[in-house]
Amino acid sequence: MGCTVELGGPTAPEALEIERLFHDRDEQFSRFRENSELSWINHAPEEILAVSDGFAEMLARALTAAASTDGLVDPTLGEAIRSAGYDRDFEKLTPRPDPASPGSPGRWRSVRLAGRLLRRPGGLQLDLNGVVKAQTVDDALALIAGDGFVAAGGDYAGRGSFDVALPAGGAVRVTHGALATSGKTKRRWLRAGVWQHHLIDPRTGSPAMTPWEEVTVSAATCLQADVAAKAAFLLGEDGPKWLDRRGLAGRFLRADGEAFLNAAWRRAAATDAAAA
Repeated sequence: MGCTVELGGPTAPEALEIERLFHDRDEQFSRFRENSELSWINHAPEEILAVSDGFAEMLARALTAAASTDGLVDPTLGEAIRSAGYDRDFEKLTPRPDPASPGSPGRWRSVRLAGRLLRRPGGLQLDLNGVVKAQTVDDALALIAGDGFVAAGGDYAGRGSFDVALPAGGAVRVTHGALATSGKTKRRWLRAGVWQHHLIDPRTGSPAMTPWEEVTVSAATCLQADVAAKAAFLLGEDGPKWLDRRGLAGRFLRADGEAFLNAAWRRAAATDAAAA
């Protein structure tokens, strides 16, 4: 999945099972493995395909995320992210002189899933990476019997009290639940001298224009936190209030390093300080 996975608390057998889980998910959902199930689906000419149970379950979660965010977190942006230049493993990306091409806007409403039967328009390219990584963090934590944590590429889920580092410094103590960070500082690349990043705005098909560098959200599960962080990032100045309406705590980092905390984050911090 192009990131380091860190574990706390698992036994040796549990750690091996978690490693196998991340490996299997990467093999199934990678955009860069020609033999992955995702690549097979994206390249298949048929409009209707029978997919595996695991793929259907993950796609169902992705479509639920799209519906709950009014399409902001869209699983149909595979072509758009390739057009922006993210067409190989991230560590293999190098600056290129040709400009990025505009991508196609999201079309999640055109995807239909009935059990294991998937129907989508010809040429539509799925990209489930964000949902897959966050869900895998949640599933990996479930494999740890006692207190522990799983962290992978800005996604964290834990059971027990642990300090979690925040972008641009500082940390927050998480006693239960999850944190997820979405932003444009880690996965970015140059095309014709212009920085591109992997968070595509489904309304335009291009990397999102937003005042935020990073958005961190706290939620009950890593998947919930990740979906909310992406949506809040894409919403720009409306992101903090969008999270507040949902009772989710968010930390928004600007380019100058200034952090803005939404009302829910400030309330949670005040409650923790009072309890201490």
